[in-house]
Amino acid sequence: MITRRIGAHLAASKKSILLLGPRQTGKSTLIASLKPGLTINLAQESTYLEFLQDPSQLETRLGVYSRPTSVFIDEVQRLPSLLNTVQSILDKPNNRFKFYLTGSSARKLKRGHANLLPGRVHVYSLGPLSVSELGERLDTRKALAIGTLPGIWTEPDSATRQKTLRSYAATYLKEEVQAENLARNLEGFARFLNVTAEWAGQFLDLAKLASASQIARQSAVRFFEVLEDCLLVRRAEAFGKSLTRRLIQHPKFYFFDVGVLNGLLGNFEVSSDRIGRLFEHLVFNQITHEAGARDLDVRVSTYRTEHGAEVDFIVERGHEVFAIEVKASKIIGSGGLQGFQSFKEYYGKRFRPMVFYLGDVKRRVRETEIWPWQEGIGEIFK
Repeated sequence: MITRRIGAHLAASKKSILLLGPRQTGKSTLIASLKPGLTINLAQESTYLEFLQDPSQLETRLGVYSRPTSVFIDEVQRLPSLLNTVQSILDKPNNRFKFYLTGSSARKLKRGHANLLPGRVHVYSLGPLSVSELGERLDTRKALAIGTLPGIWTEPDSATRQKTLRSYAATYLKEEVQAENLARNLEGFARFLNVTAEWAGQFLDLAKLASASQIARQSAVRFFEVLEDCLLVRRAEAFGKSLTRRLIQHPKFYFFDVGVLNGLLGNFEVSSDRIGRLFEHLVFNQITHEAGARDLDVRVSTYRTEHGAEVDFIVERGHEVFAIEVKASKIIGSGGLQGFQSFKEYYGKRFRPMVFYLGDVKRRVRETEIWPWQEGIGEIFK
């Protein structure tokens, strides 16, 4: 079993926990490793129906415990109203329970008008395996092909890995269509999902996505919100010195895992025509996953001028700013780094220009640091 960094934070917290993350990131396994005194799995249909029919079930089950006990409620988004009962228990002066709550859909919690227990729980996120969690086990080419979801990464059979990844999106598609009453536009949603996968890593233009998917722009807006709220895609907002400037520019968007993206596309080959796109996805994901694993607030944005100067990622961590170019190559020369100069002129403050590449030697080209990508991510979070 691969140790998850966030586990230490969850175990040490004096507060109850809400752990959010896409499916198959290992939320249930992680909480189970903390050995909760009582587990309620709402993913099991019989348990879900029992609690749906009798909202007092939670208090009834807890009534038999006379000592402090930890309680694990899995897939809590299936029954958002249960959080009201959790709040009433936590608010009691003699409360002796610590709750571990997990969910894979922020959308279902929002739609159910869930009480997210502000001030009563600490919210954490869990993504696929990160650089520091995999360590020397991280094979870049393998990660580019199948991503780093724990169950996929540790599955020895290649055919099984690919079949699971192909079915991953289909499961989400079925459940979200049912949950959002999108059955009348099932074909449109399926087309939109495929087009979104094909355009992942580009600047988000919902009008163009709608046109390519042959759906109304309003539908594209709604469908993209579904993908975001189900934690399948994430934006890299446009960098700006002011919040207003950031909001008026197009962001880029990425699927949360390269393997899931490849499953949607039905292509697991790390070919020369795909490696650049896949590597950019992998680096973006690993920065965000590492931040989540360490429970750190990090902003990842992208920089592009109207004249075409670009820097792949601007990473802001506290007062530190890193400008990162991603190069799917083992050889880095002095060319192709003009974006740093443009960003320097625009930003006007101190930052670290870095290139993440597929080589294994750290070096410097003038002011720019060249890093093997895993070590570069480690440098950001040291």
